[in-house]
Amino acid sequence: MYARINSLGLLGLNAFPVTVEIETSDGVEAFDIVGLADISVKESRERIRAAFRNYNINFPQASVLVNLAPADVKKTGAVHDLAIAVAVMRILGYSSTEYLAKSVFLGEVALSGEIRPVKGVLPMAILAKESGMERIFVPVDNLREASVVEGIECYGVGSLGELVLHLCGRTEIAAAKPYKPENTSYYGNVDFMDVKGQETAKKALEIAAAGGHNVLMIGPPGSGKSMLAKRMPSILPAMTFAESIETTKIHSVAGLIDKDDPLITVRPFRSPHHTVSSAGLAGGGSIPKPGEISLAHNGLLFLDELAEFSRTSLEILRQPLEDKRVTISRAFGTISYPSSFMLIGAMNPCPCGYYGHPTRKCICSHKQVVNYLNKISGPLLDRFDIHIEAAPVEYADLSSKEKAESSAEIRARVQKARDIQTARFEGTDIICNAGITPNKLQEFCPMTEDADQALKKVFDNLGLSGRAFDKLMKLSRTVADMDNSEVISKAHVLQAVQYRSLDRKYWNDK
Repeated sequence: MYARINSLGLLGLNAFPVTVEIETSDGVEAFDIVGLADISVKESRERIRAAFRNYNINFPQASVLVNLAPADVKKTGAVHDLAIAVAVMRILGYSSTEYLAKSVFLGEVALSGEIRPVKGVLPMAILAKESGMERIFVPVDNLREASVVEGIECYGVGSLGELVLHLCGRTEIAAAKPYKPENTSYYGNVDFMDVKGQETAKKALEIAAAGGHNVLMIGPPGSGKSMLAKRMPSILPAMTFAESIETTKIHSVAGLIDKDDPLITVRPFRSPHHTVSSAGLAGGGSIPKPGEISLAHNGLLFLDELAEFSRTSLEILRQPLEDKRVTISRAFGTISYPSSFMLIGAMNPCPCGYYGHPTRKCICSHKQVVNYLNKISGPLLDRFDIHIEAAPVEYADLSSKEKAESSAEIRARVQKARDIQTARFEGTDIICNAGITPNKLQEFCPMTEDADQALKKVFDNLGLSGRAFDKLMKLSRTVADMDNSEVISKAHVLQAVQYRSLDRKYWNDK
């Protein structure tokens, strides 16, 4: 006897259809799984046998062969357990072929018959809908995640017995209502009004949030670098639905989804420790999983104590910052994860932290300072759009009773500037000013004659690279947007230049 059931697999962020074919024949009782299945898939035989025994379902006393097609693509994990179990039940006469032909089954079967959650349900549910499937059966804990996708009926299965009753028509499992997230208007309980002083740094970070620019903050210990960076999510613009889906897919594959609130509606904020490995940052493993730079997609990656990260880890950032993707190659193939993120780096100017401090003496030798700063290579430094010096906070600022501007007020200006960019880039793949491609710079960055002359003088005097020139143009575009100006003026260029000259103070003074 022959039957086939629909399942889905996952390779990186890309789901692919898997057909579970089952065939039984007379002979020695056996249960074999073929189709390039790894050990975890083959172990499903014992899990399914035990689950059947717990529900008094007689396993076929025959030679059972299960094939997972396509046979040339590796299958991993326990996601196919439920589909294999349903295939066996179809051989036993449960449900009709017509009903199962338009159904997809995902989930891990426990020995008790409980259906446990699996990773990557959202991208698989999207593919199920695109493939013309009418319904998808997933573990109860994955139900809300799957129901984010409209246009396909989603059923939450708690146990194998529950599914048997549903397929027999004795007890119906109700389809879930489409999941609609609550409006999220704020991130966390931190606010820019908590930060005393550092007005210049705040303004620079506001411009960075508006245009999606990368920022490097340099300053002595206790100057507020980390405090400022941790408040950045509170002023970032709202996510679009498309960004939420794309970000949620990455977190779903990584197994970082909240079962009760699965759709990510606030921009991610990732802050790995400086001891993170290269694989932890970029992603990796025998079956490559997304790393920190992909988990920060559409959000912010904060690297505190930047110079303490290994040189290898830092250099890994260069290609994803340019291409907005990270590619991981393994023997079985290549996987790409999106990695469009804002990078915020914070570091001290030297090992002791007080090089260039107005009142405290630096105890580092000149060589120590040079070696410390050289941990940040020129090409990586060039990829920061904005360089901020976090100056020591004055007593007058700390003791002031005057309230600083709140994150809500700053975020309103950021959102206004981002709305201008959304309208400007409609019909293109560009999201914000930081993503303007070189061939579009002249089109999207019109300048007055004075602004053009000022930029030419800056380029010649500072000896900027081509990349630095592009970033200065994009930064000027954002400054102009904050000023609600369609054309970039000389004042906008000069303000942008202020945020690109700090590297001359530290890296050229050696």
